[in-house]
Amino acid sequence: MKSARKATLKRRDFLLALGAGAAATAAAPLATKAVADTESYDEKRKARYRVTDDVKAFYRVNRYPAA
Repeated sequence: MKSARKATLKRRDFLLALGAGAAATAAAPLATKAVADTESYDEKRKARYRVTDDVKAFYRVNRYPAA
């Protein structure tokens, strides 16, 4: 009976360490600092989508209506 109890305690210790490690891993991203946005208002508002040859080929191959 003692050997069964020792195995149970080792398993409990392992699960406890596993749970503590998971909690520490989940908390790690929360410890980073937030960085301010570097784009100005005009840069945020500018058009970013461009119809290039690659985009036209994508539409043609996938049969989307041409833009």
